[in-house]
Amino acid sequence: MPPNILFIFSDQHRYDCLGAHGHPLLATPHLDRLAAEGASFVHAFTPIPICVPARASLLTGQWPAGRLPHGHQALANTDSEVPRPMRTDLPTFTQALADAGYWLGMAGKWQVHPDLGPLSFGFNDYRPESAYPAWRAAQGLPPRPHSNAWFGEPDPAIAPSQSRLAWGADAAIELLGKAADSGQPFFVRWDPSEPHLPNIVPEPYASLYPPEQILPWPGFNDPLEGKPFIQKKMRQSWQIEGWPWQRWAPTVARYLGEISLLDAQVGRLLAELDRLGLAENTLVVYSCDHGDLCGSHGMIDKHNVMYDDVLRVPLLMRWPGHIPAGARPEGFTSHAIDLASTLLSAAGVPIPATFTGLNLLPQAQGLESGREDIFASYHGSQFGLYSQRALRDRRWKYVWNATAEDELYDLEGDPGEIHNRAGDPACYAELTRLRARLLWWMESIHDPLVNLWTRTQLQ
Repeated sequence: MPPNILFIFSDQHRYDCLGAHGHPLLATPHLDRLAAEGASFVHAFTPIPICVPARASLLTGQWPAGRLPHGHQALANTDSEVPRPMRTDLPTFTQALADAGYWLGMAGKWQVHPDLGPLSFGFNDYRPESAYPAWRAAQGLPPRPHSNAWFGEPDPAIAPSQSRLAWGADAAIELLGKAADSGQPFFVRWDPSEPHLPNIVPEPYASLYPPEQILPWPGFNDPLEGKPFIQKKMRQSWQIEGWPWQRWAPTVARYLGEISLLDAQVGRLLAELDRLGLAENTLVVYSCDHGDLCGSHGMIDKHNVMYDDVLRVPLLMRWPGHIPAGARPEGFTSHAIDLASTLLSAAGVPIPATFTGLNLLPQAQGLESGREDIFASYHGSQFGLYSQRALRDRRWKYVWNATAEDELYDLEGDPGEIHNRAGDPACYAELTRLRARLLWWMESIHDPLVNLWTRTQLQ
């Protein structure tokens, strides 16, 4: 019988914010359990660190910006200068699962297409997160507070069981029961908005991590010397210039608290699989669309930068009998694009010819080594259009800013990506190598930013 699939895809969860990934304070026992009982991919990266295009890449298995037919064409969120929806003529992994006889249910945020929801892409049932405020009001609870802008605050009126995260987990649990009764293999997906800022967290999670115990991120003390001016501009736009770590720490504490609350809900879903007797034949996947600066480099959110804070993401997969417990694949994965192919491969469903990703199961099983590097792009946001491309391997990261200074980081000696060495003569050979490799990536997907005028910057 084909496996069932439980897919959890959160929003803005940093790779380093898991206990299993070495965070010194953060308690994530249920996500850690997934890592211990399955695979945790060491080098999983988003193809684009912004919500809508990353989720469109997951659905279609395609890059955002490749020339037709190589890209889905959704380059930014709907509040940008280019609110272009993804192409609807492309095959999607969800419709392929539905066509193969899977029952599909989804709870949470969609954020893929402004007009077409999950039911247009093969899903049988959808519980939108937008229903939570009405549910909350029906319980006699006040609206979620929002007095501290994007920096978060406690939610004193509710218990954890009344949080938006718990509401979403409740909906996903209901879908698991409905799926189990369907008599079909199922794909149940939960997409919580958390831990995306603002982190509005009930107790005890709001106070779980004392701010004074939280150390700065490796990339925090960044003077931004020799870097594109737009990074300084982001500090100005958010009105956070010069904030010391003591001012950032409470925001980070709530971010960590929300991740622990999310972890508790993941535990509830895993317990439901066990209760239904479905765990042994269910592939469980946890990941997210991208990371979050959360004070790193003195910035917040994820725009106009290509630091690992926003590019690197957790990717956990558990499938008893198929993925060895404790596997740590080290090959590079473009997680959203590769997951589209991987989920179909696990289900035994043919992969559409338009999909560009790898099947990650052989890496999880130790049969393949995977990619040696990864490519990512960025095109703009509500702050305006801004073209970036990045190439990252084990030691080096090169960021091509088409209209600003290039960036080059030696991750071995500078894991926080503080020192831009693009102008260092001692790094010229590496810079040349990485530019050539980036050009290869861009040409392989027919990236429209490679043209007569820009090509000279990479040669």
